[in-house]
Amino acid sequence: MKPMYLLLAGLLWSGHAVAQSAAENCPELPAGADLGWDVVNGPDFVFCKAIRASDGTQAFSVMLGRDSPFRPDRNLREEEAEIDGHDVRWYRADVATRQNVLVRETLVELGRRSQAHIVVRADSEDLLAQNRQLAERLRFRDGAVGGD
Repeated sequence: MKPMYLLLAGLLWSGHAVAQSAAENCPELPAGADLGWDVVNGPDFVFCKAIRASDGTQAFSVMLGRDSPFRPDRNLREEEAEIDGHDVRWYRADVATRQNVLVRETLVELGRRSQAHIVVRADSEDLLAQNRQLAERLRFRDGAVGGD
């Protein structure tokens, strides 16, 4: 019976180590923000969801990798901003399955081989602005997926 407990403890610990190393690829969250990362590792990307500890809702998401499926459309331009020293432009987007969701997305070039695609969704203009401001306070780590 004791070996079974040791095996279970080992599996849980290794899962914790994988989750911890995956979260280390995600950008640094703003100091004092009530957020934590929910992370999915892909073969050549990391998908990081910023989740509020207080209620479990998502504030924004970041996909780090070599290439992003997001292609900015000049006709959908919205706010200008700066994220970790990078000038960015937010673009309006839609969610096909939900009519009343406001969406902004942007692309941050992190080096020759790395990009961050950031998506902010909200049900109101106020929450959209709040979530966007949180995303604009991100700090990217050296050596993120595909980074230089």
